Amino acid sequence: MGLGKPISGFALLALTILLLVSLAISEPVEKGSFDDEDLEGIEELLALDEEVEQQQETQARFSEADVLTRAQRIVVELNSDSSKRVIEQNEYVLVLGYAPWCARSAELMPQFAEAANTLKALGSSVVLAKLDAERYPKAASGLEIKGFPTLLLFVNGTSQAYTGGYSAEEIVIWARKKTGVPVVRVNSVTEAEEFLKKYHMFAIGVFERFEGSAYEEFVKTATADNEIQFVEVSNIEAARVLYPDLEPSSFFLGIVKSEPERYAGYEGAFEMEKLLQFLDHNKFPLVTKLTELNSVRVYSSPIKLQLFVFAEAQDFMDLHEPLQDVARKFKSKIMFIYIDIADENLAKPFLTLYGLEDTEDTVVAAFDSKISSKYLLETHPTPANIEDFSSKFLQGSLSPYFKSQPVPDNKEASIQVIVGKTFDDIVLNSPKNVFLEVHTPWCINCETTSKQVEKLAKHFKDLNNLVFARIDASANEHPKLQVVDYPALLFYPASDKANPVIHVSAKSSLKSMANFISKHLKSSGDDPKDEL
Repeated sequence: MGLGKPISGFALLALTILLLVSLAISEPVEKGSFDDEDLEGIEELLALDEEVEQQQETQARFSEADVLTRAQRIVVELNSDSSKRVIEQNEYVLVLGYAPWCARSAELMPQFAEAANTLKALGSSVVLAKLDAERYPKAASGLEIKGFPTLLLFVNGTSQAYTGGYSAEEIVIWARKKTGVPVVRVNSVTEAEEFLKKYHMFAIGVFERFEGSAYEEFVKTATADNEIQFVEVSNIEAARVLYPDLEPSSFFLGIVKSEPERYAGYEGAFEMEKLLQFLDHNKFPLVTKLTELNSVRVYSSPIKLQLFVFAEAQDFMDLHEPLQDVARKFKSKIMFIYIDIADENLAKPFLTLYGLEDTEDTVVAAFDSKISSKYLLETHPTPANIEDFSSKFLQGSLSPYFKSQPVPDNKEASIQVIVGKTFDDIVLNSPKNVFLEVHTPWCINCETTSKQVEKLAKHFKDLNNLVFARIDASANEHPKLQVVDYPALLFYPASDKANPVIHVSAKSSLKSMANFISKHLKSSGDDPKDEL
C-alpha cells in the first residue's frame, strides 16, 4: 500500500502555526474573528500544493513515456521489403519476431526497446529490429521465425538463436557478449561506482595482471556464459567497491546480486566448466519469482530439486523473509521458486499436476526433475514445516505425491468408482478379479466404451468374484497404474494382481469384450457366463 501525497513545506508550516496559535489562546475565539478566514486561506494553499504535485506527477509520467517512445523509435521496424536489406547491410542485427496478439511479445517489447536505447548509448554496433510476423508472414518465414516471440542474432547475414534472458539488462549483456565484448574492464574507483549503478548482477574477476592461465579461463567463461555481465579489475580499491570483503590474492572470482545474499566467492580451480557451474548454482536469488520472461532460465537450471510456493501476493509478503532464511540453508542444493497463484498462465499448469488447480490457499510443493517425482507439503505452510519438508526432500525421504479425488460412496454401485486413495484396496488388495476402465474427460471414445462397460457389468452381475471399476486418470494417480492411451481396459486376475491383462482395443464390440472377460475368468478357475 502506497503512502499518501506529502504535504508541501509551506502548507505544513502554516498548519503548525495555526496549531500553536490555537493552543496559546486560552479563551474561545469569537465566531468569525480569524478562524474562518485563516482556514479558508490554508485550504487554498493546500489545493494549490495538490495541483502542483499533480502536474509534477503528470510530467513524470509523460517523461517516462517519452523515454520509452524514443527507445522504441531506435528499434528498426522491418517489413517484407526491408528485412533482407537491413540484415545484409549491417554486421550485427538482433531481430525480434512478434505477433500483436501474443502476450509474451507485448511483455518483451518494452524490454527490447530499452535494450536498444542502452546499446546505442554504449556505442554498440548492434542494430535492434522487430518484425510483425503476422503482418509479414513471408518475411518471417524467410528468417525462420516460427513462434512468438522469437529473437535471432544475425552476424554478417547468418542467424544464430538467442540464448539469453529477457530483461533489458540481460538482452544488452547477451548482445555485447556475442558481438565481441564479453568482459568490461574497470580501472578506477569512479568507474567501479558507475558500473554499480548499471548492473543488478555481475561476475567479478580480480587479477594482478590480465594475463596467464587463470585469466584466460575467466575470459573463456565470460564468453561461454549467456546471462551474466563479467567485469575484470586489477585495482584493489576499485575491486572493493564492487566486492567489499575482497581479500588480496593473485586471482579471484565472485558473483554479486541485488538481494540479501548479495556476495558469493568461488573457491576452487580456475577451469571454465567449474566456473560456469559455480555461476549457474549462484546466479538466482534465494527465492526466485517465476515470470513469463524468466521461465526458460528457471526451467533450465542445473539445480534439479525445485521447491515451489504458490500464494497470493499479499500472503507471500508475510512469508518472503522467513522463506529466504530457509532457502539460505539449502543454497545451491534446492531452488526455491515463488509463483503468484493469481497468475493462471503460470500457476494453473503446475497446480493441475497436484489436482489443486482451483485452490486459493498457499501451496508448497516440490519437484525432482532427475526422477520426475513430485511432492506436496500436506501440513500448514509455516517456515518450520517448510524447512522440515525441504530437509526430507533433499535427503530423498519424502513419499511421492499422487493426486486423488475424494473417496466416493460406492454402495450398491454396479461399477465401483476408483480414486487414487482407493486403488490399493479395491484393485490390488481385493481377493476378487477386477475389470478396470481407465478414462479421461477429453477422451473421444471414452463415453462409448463406458456405455459398453455398463452393459458388461449388468451381464456379469451374478458373479461374486468379479468387480467392475472405473477411474478418471486425469484426476487420479497411482504408481502401479501406468496408462498412456485412453480409454484403457485392464483385467486384474485375483491370482496375479501385479500383472494385469490389457484388452488390446477399447473399440472392440461388446461381444468381443465379454469373450475377453470370460476367457480370463476361466483361466483363473472361475465359471463365467458363456454368452452375452
